Amino acid sequence: MALPVARLPADWMPAADTLSDRVVLVTGAYGGLGSAVARAAARAGATVVITGKRKRQLEQLYDAMLAEGLSEPVIHPLDMEVATPREYTALAEGLERDLGRLDGIVHCAASFTGLTPLAMHKPDDWLRALHVNVSAPFALTQACLPLLNQSSDSAAVFVLDNPELLQRAHWGAYGVSKAALERFVAILHEENDDGPLRVHAMLPAPMRTALRRQAYFGEDIMQRPLPDATAAAAVYLLSAQALPMRGAVLDLRVD
Repeated sequence: MALPVARLPADWMPAADTLSDRVVLVTGAYGGLGSAVARAAARAGATVVITGKRKRQLEQLYDAMLAEGLSEPVIHPLDMEVATPREYTALAEGLERDLGRLDGIVHCAASFTGLTPLAMHKPDDWLRALHVNVSAPFALTQACLPLLNQSSDSAAVFVLDNPELLQRAHWGAYGVSKAALERFVAILHEENDDGPLRVHAMLPAPMRTALRRQAYFGEDIMQRPLPDATAAAAVYLLSAQALPMRGAVLDLRVD
């Protein structure tokens, strides 16, 4: 791990006003982690913009959040596999026009097609993983930089994965993309280390998600916790309280 490592304060819990008056964009919002982050940010007072490529699943998340008594999220369908720079710019312009601000992005979208030896890795799967996991977060963040820098305090949060595991055989494009994403986080931080935008990485502990089930198909996934604790940590990184951790990776794994 090239980034400095930070730990979540032991007694920290999000409050109902932790993200009050903030607008937060969540990619991959209907996935296991994405939906947990969207809910946690809404409970903490944020206006949450949920994105993903399947409009119907975004609508289902929207309905579920309302049924849970959470504040109304904003749906913005976005397929990060095929979106163009113009579409990312249009998203940023729409946020400025309709909401007037953007105070945080949590990049939860990910592409993973399973453990595969490099000799058998389909080139299309390789290119898709590198694009969705690295190039698309770059393009979306770049398009949103002017809006993020208009905020007095903003955060871009990127989700990493266990580097000790990902350097092993068969992790393929997913492993390569997460290593590249870590380097991207380091460079983006260096270029924004004294401005209003904070750059953070987050390294979750094992959790009950579809990606985990696909990677560890022999594991009893029900023994893993839901992504709620990781989502709460994302709220911490989105808040001004995380200022001392800018440029670091928040390691949520148990020692």
